[in-house]
Amino acid sequence: MDLGPHATFIVAAYAVAILIVAAMIAWVILDHLSQKRILADLEEQGMTRRSERLGRGQDVSRPAKAASTLGPTGDNA
Repeated sequence: MDLGPHATFIVAAYAVAILIVAAMIAWVILDHLSQKRILADLEEQGMTRRSERLGRGQDVSRPAKAASTLGPTGDNA
């Protein structure tokens, strides 16, 4: 396989692309593990998921809405 006079550029471009994709995959995996650890810590402290509360038949009301910053006409006056 002859890549011609631009072989160095082509190989370098592929190498950089592979490194970037590998770094992004590693980042996602590490973030996933971190989020699982945070969730486990919260559940250990007694926090539960809304889906679990709904599944047990408990009444889960929506949180109160924050005060609107919009004026009476709907603009940010």
